[in-house]
Amino acid sequence: MNDLFEKAKGLISAWKGNDYIFGRGVLPQIGRLVSRYGKNAMLVCSSSHIETVAGPISDSLKKAGVSLAGGGIVPGAAPNTPRSDVYRIETWFLHHEPDVIVAAGGGSTIDACKASNFLACLGKTASPEIDHWFGTGVISAALAASGKKLTPVVAVQTSASSGAHLTKYSNITDLSAGQKKLIVDDAIVPRASLFDYDTTASVPIKVTMDGILDSFSHCFEVFTGLPADTPREKYDLAASIAGTVMELVLKYAMAVIKNPSDMEARQAIGLASDLGAYAIMIGGTHGPHMTSFSLIGLAGHGTACGIMNPYYAVLFAPAIENQLRLVCGLLARYGFIKDDPQKLSGRELGLAFAGGMTVFGKSINAPVTLGELFKWDQTYIAKILDAAKDPQLEMKLRNMPVPISASEVDEYIGSVIKAAVSGDFSLIKTISVG
Repeated sequence: MNDLFEKAKGLISAWKGNDYIFGRGVLPQIGRLVSRYGKNAMLVCSSSHIETVAGPISDSLKKAGVSLAGGGIVPGAAPNTPRSDVYRIETWFLHHEPDVIVAAGGGSTIDACKASNFLACLGKTASPEIDHWFGTGVISAALAASGKKLTPVVAVQTSASSGAHLTKYSNITDLSAGQKKLIVDDAIVPRASLFDYDTTASVPIKVTMDGILDSFSHCFEVFTGLPADTPREKYDLAASIAGTVMELVLKYAMAVIKNPSDMEARQAIGLASDLGAYAIMIGGTHGPHMTSFSLIGLAGHGTACGIMNPYYAVLFAPAIENQLRLVCGLLARYGFIKDDPQKLSGRELGLAFAGGMTVFGKSINAPVTLGELFKWDQTYIAKILDAAKDPQLEMKLRNMPVPISASEVDEYIGSVIKAAVSGDFSLIKTISVG
């Protein structure tokens, strides 16, 4: 028995219960899950998984007595969920009025279905433009005011990445501006979900790497962003989730990158992805995610977050010593740092973490500086800092280990971004506490 796997499964099951089916070889159970919510399902499937996933899902739905709305499969969203795909999928909802929506794919397709669903429901009474809905709680407020209800969404995850199948988030991208924005609302959590970890074996290794870094980032950012007055029970839960995810990643990431057919490692990364989703349902992400929203076209979302974690850790090191010691202990256990974290404090502890994460990143062939990204140029610095001051992303500034105001972005976050371009941690202005 793999005790680490059992611990991860226990945490996930305690959280989601019967609303989530996960593990290896579970895809044929999707029909039974969907049939709880209706007999006419709209199946939206990522184009990259039409052959490997859509067929088995369709067969399972048919066996469960569930028909396909419109008689076919709706193509899912392109990477990063372009707003044009959201509007396209919305028209299918409006024309065919399904009882239930089955969103099958990675985070982009699932996020598109979440957004298309509420636009179809609320566009007439509030606004049909996606820009109106960015931010926190806007959908719930509109539902309460209108008395309307969203069509149930059942999510079928196919990639260990964003955890979109389990969360209240929908990331939508304006490709013309190269900027991603965020919708946060409990109303858009999928009603039920399924993740067959075997489906991830067909995912390109670069996407797998991106998902590994995204899962780690979810936990690291939530854990380090917990306020000082967080109740002990919540802190302990976040620590348990973070420690489990980080150990799964540090132990198995290199194995799956070297051998994509290693299904034990695939399962480990799938479990880490699910627990990463759990983390962002009990707390918020902060700097690395905020920065990633401005790097569309340069790097995958998780990769962008993974690059930035070490740099933000140095910025906030004195405020997150307990969290850093836990993570550095794991980095030391798996050979990524040599320093004893118990003997370090403040900025030195942050630098030890940063050094260990740099070694880890290189071990899985991930970029560790912004300057390594294809098409990087210095104009992105201003773009990142301007986006950080956008009121619609203010939640990320508030979620930081030491909350930062928009007026402080250039000084503190500016030092982080400049350091991340070259990998020179000495450029970072560490924020003192106390």
